[in-house]
Formats: sequence, C-alpha cells, structure tokens
Amino acid sequence: MQLLQAGQHKLIYLELQPVMVANIARQAGFEPRAKDSQRSIQLELSAPGRQAPLLLFDAADPANLGWFSRCQFYVDGRSGAVMQTPMTLANKRDRGGTPHHNSVRLAISKELPASFRLPGQQALTEQVFYNLLLNFLNALTKTGVAVCGAGVVQPLAGRTESVGPRN
Repeated sequence: MQLLQAGQHKLIYLELQPVMVANIARQAGFEPRAKDSQRSIQLELSAPGRQAPLLLFDAADPANLGWFSRCQFYVDGRSGAVMQTPMTLANKRDRGGTPHHNSVRLAISKELPASFRLPGQQALTEQVFYNLLLNFLNALTKTGVAVCGAGVVQPLAGRTESVGPRN
C-alpha cells in the first residue's frame, strides 16, 4: 500500500497482485479471467459447473426476505458499486442482452481516497482486501448478495421477474 498525493488530493494505492486475486477466485469456486491495468483489476468470473444461479437477488422483493436478513454485501443496482468496498459488479450478458446466471464481471479499484474506510472504521490494506474479496465471492455462491434498486445490475436468483404487463 502506498500513499499518493496529487495536488491537494491524497490517495491510497493498493498494490494488489492479479495472480493472488485469481487464486482467491478459484478458491471460492470460480473460473477467473483477470485483466490488470494501472488503476484497476477487471475480473470475469464464471462458475460453469454450478447448477443454480449465483445468489445475486433483488433486495426489494418481500419473497427474498430470508436472503436479505443474512446477507453481508449490498450492490447499488444503478451503478453496480458494492457498497462500502472498492469493487463494482456487473452482469455478464449474452449477445441478446440476457444476463448469464453463472457469470459476473467484477472491477476492483486500486486507487481510493485516503479517507476510505470499511464498515467499523477499519483501514483497507492488501491483506484486508484479499479477505474481503474471498468473503464477497463466497457470498455470491453461498449466502447471497442483495441488489438494492433497479438499474443496470439485474438479480440472478430468487424472484427476478418484474411486476406489470409483459410486452
């Protein structure tokens, strides 16, 4: 971890290892494809042997209340930001625009404001991030991740149909 200064702005630069990130994804049961850039790491995560969809569900649907009560991670449906983390989630789609039920895209930001803190005011380091990533990926396969609000990220599990007439 480095502390960078750009004018009056201070940034934390995480020195994440793409190989380590990919190994953590494999440990959680995913087949990762990682692309490293100077400011972020992009991952395409797929779980081809998985029978059920990834546990990305609509938090607003009362039928998903059981999942919502035990979930640890929340995704902003409009932006894809995994709340209070340096990660952004997106659906992986086929050519027709339908989301894959066993694949997602995950972007990890390496540059964060110096004031960035995890819940509980914990500072973010590389080791803490690796643990956070493993917990998030396990949540996608075991306990569930809530999508809050409608937008670009679509739920994959639970009741996912929209209310209203279909055209």
